[in-house]
Amino acid sequence: MNYIAGFVAAVPAASKEAYRRHVTEAASVLKEFGTTRMVEAWGDDVPGGKTTDFRRAVKATPDEVVIFSWHEYPDKAAADAAYHTMMSDPRLAKIVATMPFDGQRMMIGGFASIIDEGASGKPGYIDGSLVPVPIANKAAYLAVASKHAAVIGEFGATRIVEAWGDDISDGEVTDYRTAVKATDGEAIVYSWVEWPSKQVRDEGWKKVIADPRMYADIMPYDNHRRVHGGFAPIRDA
Repeated sequence: MNYIAGFVAAVPAASKEAYRRHVTEAASVLKEFGTTRMVEAWGDDVPGGKTTDFRRAVKATPDEVVIFSWHEYPDKAAADAAYHTMMSDPRLAKIVATMPFDGQRMMIGGFASIIDEGASGKPGYIDGSLVPVPIANKAAYLAVASKHAAVIGEFGATRIVEAWGDDISDGEVTDYRTAVKATDGEAIVYSWVEWPSKQVRDEGWKKVIADPRMYADIMPYDNHRRVHGGFAPIRDA
């Protein structure tokens, strides 16, 4: 299955077009190094939570929007090779030096896909999530997530991906473990659902939530610490 480099950051709302230009320029370089797909999604329906949420995860200010982004690679070896190559490329260094947002608050991690259901395409809307899962519950999580993916796909989703944290480092300002208040012995799952449009997504989730199959199993993680939100794609290539 694919290997995922996942990113979450806070971008000033006024810098949306500057951000789009920035990632477009970066994509022109990253594609040379083996990145097969780059998706950038702009926060649209990002709710606050009692315990965790995306805005707190990246310490977003009132004038900032959360972005949910990922790069896909055929496998971890390809991702690692791309990373080592890009770090020595002066073009990318120049692009990074002119980022239109606070890079110190960007969360970065490597994730190995454990579920990838549906066809990869150009979605009209994306639901993104971060989930803390006990490492000992990996098999149980995979079993439950597989059942849920089938239901979500039945109600209009075009692709569901669950990726298990593989290369997650602590950050000085923000990081994935802090985002979900992960404890020792927990892994981070980076997941998303692709939909044809926001309307299909909204209608689909109503049916998903009402479906008793979604409640047939005990959740093998603390759902109160799950971080989630809806995002509108601004670049997909």
